[in-house]
Amino acid sequence: MAIIVNLDVIMAKRKMSAGELSEKIGITPANLSILKNNKAKAIRFSTLEEICKALGCQPGDLLEFVED
Repeated sequence: MAIIVNLDVIMAKRKMSAGELSEKIGITPANLSILKNNKAKAIRFSTLEEICKALGCQPGDLLEFVED
């Protein structure tokens, strides 16, 4: 079982760069990269909320459950 973060897909659809998003939501580019590359073990709801605000999306647009 895995949770996949589709952040890169949503960013591409919104034509937003990683630098622009990290600046808007107040996290480092390195931490945003960890999320984008599915390396994160957890995400704070406050961070998820800021990402959704900045990208105009829902949490379900970003997160996907995939069975092994």
